[in-house]
Formats: sequence, C-alpha cells, structure tokens
Amino acid sequence: MHVHPLGFAVSCQDIHPSAFCKIKRLIDIVGAIVGLGITLIVGIPIAIAIFLDNPGPLLYSQIRCGVQGRPFRMWKFRSMVVDADRLKHLVPNQAKGHIFKNRNDPRITRVGQFLRRTSLDELPQFWNVLMGDMSLVGTRPPTVDEVRQYRPHHHQRLQVKPGMTGEWQVNGRSGIEDFEDIVALDLEYQRKWSLSYDLLLIFKTFYVIFNKHGAY
Repeated sequence: MHVHPLGFAVSCQDIHPSAFCKIKRLIDIVGAIVGLGITLIVGIPIAIAIFLDNPGPLLYSQIRCGVQGRPFRMWKFRSMVVDADRLKHLVPNQAKGHIFKNRNDPRITRVGQFLRRTSLDELPQFWNVLMGDMSLVGTRPPTVDEVRQYRPHHHQRLQVKPGMTGEWQVNGRSGIEDFEDIVALDLEYQRKWSLSYDLLLIFKTFYVIFNKHGAY
C-alpha cells in the first residue's frame, strides 16, 4: 500500500491486463468517437429540456478515481438541481457501505429522472473514454470520499479502468444497494474479462436500458 496524493491508501497490486490492452483501447477510442457524435446530436434537445426544467449548467462534473486511485473529472448531463452536492447532507442514504443512493432523491429534476432512467445523462462520459480515464466497459467509478473509506480488499477494484458499463450495470444497477455486492461484481468482471466478454456486456447494456428501469 502507498499513500495517494488525495490522502487515501492505494494498493500496489499489479494493474489488471485489461487496463493496458491495446485492442481494448482501440475499441474504446472508436466507440467514444461514435458516442460523442451521438452526444452532440441528442445534446441539443437535452440542453433545451434541462434549461426549461431547471436553469443552470448543462453539464455536471465530479472527481472520480480511476486506475490505482488516479483522480479524474467525470462528466454527465446535469440531472439534479444546481448546487445539489451542497444539499447532499439533507438526503438520507438508503444504501449500505461506501456508496450513496436514495430512490426518491428530491434533488433530481423531472428531466433528470428521464435522463437517468434512459442513461442519457451518462453520454458525456464518452469524452472520459476518449481521454483514457475510463473505458466503455469496466468497474463502477468511485468517488474520492468512497475510496478514502476503503478496506484493504476493496482496493483491488481500482486495478481496472472504470467503465461506462460493466457487471454492475447489467446485473441490477439501481437495485444494488450494498457496496460489498458492487465490489463482488467488479472482481467478477476482472476474473471473467476478455475482449469478447466486454462486447457481450455492451450488448447486455443496451438490453437493460431498453427493457428495464435505469439508475436513480
């Protein structure tokens, strides 16, 4: 273990092979370029809807932790009221462990509910994928506060690039309210990983988005 610049301990275990696989990176780049093109097109009506529903910035960003806890700025379409982070302490956490979830979070706007249900709020993350901070498929990207509370066995999930989708996305996502379950899924992804498995998870993600409820 060593101390990360942000103040938390980071495991010195070997990075998972998926994090430096050149073919996976090529798939990420191609996917990100296509995804950003789609984002530019749908971003116009989304921007108008966000402004009419709750005037303020179109995008929301937050510092998340990537491979070995390296911090990066993750982007989303804003789905909450302005200054939602400062109101977080007023909302009870319904999840267990080092994650925050509330099924009826009052900070989420009407348009934001639709964006989350359809996962459209996550389209700007294609930029993070293009920059190499994220992958199309990986683990759930944790916040800095979450990582600061990690126990030793949690750090293994930081050996893989965080992804726009992954095991947690196709196996319950919104219904997973125990952090240990998320860790288990992330480690399962590391064990099963292959390029073909990544493609399978991408196809499963589309099925989940169009056939089930999205995030909250």
